[in-house]
Amino acid sequence: MARGEGGPTSDLDLHPYEAGHDESHRLLARLQAEAIPIVVPTLLLPEVAGTVARGRQDPVLAREFSRAISRLPHLVLVALDALLAQRALELAAAYRLRGSDAVYATVAIQFGSTLVTLDHEQRERVVKIVPARWPSEVIPSQETAASKTWGARVVTSHRT
Repeated sequence: MARGEGGPTSDLDLHPYEAGHDESHRLLARLQAEAIPIVVPTLLLPEVAGTVARGRQDPVLAREFSRAISRLPHLVLVALDALLAQRALELAAAYRLRGSDAVYATVAIQFGSTLVTLDHEQRERVVKIVPARWPSEVIPSQETAASKTWGARVVTSHRT
């Protein structure tokens, strides 16, 4: 794939053989095409950089990939400030969530959005407090995009 060709999501086609890649990529392209905001905590950027650096053993690619994500049109980065951290702390303790999962859930709650994830444990636990979907569940939806906001976690971290 030539980097930078084919629209804003073409630089984000990093793991074409990873489980869930096709659905995630189609969802991201759909959200961008329909100008639907993708709301994520700033935590996403270092998470992605670390995942790419570990998986590809390439810190330069990791930085480039994270920066490409940060430049996506319609991406809304929510600062992980003290108030967000306190709210996430409460969710993490109450629902036995990983810290990062609690941050994503808190952002989804704050924006009244749906959390989109490939992480089975995250979805299992957050579905009790916020709508959570697999990318494949969101793609076929015929809902009108106008004024719909998705707290999307389209690029997930790999936990080993």
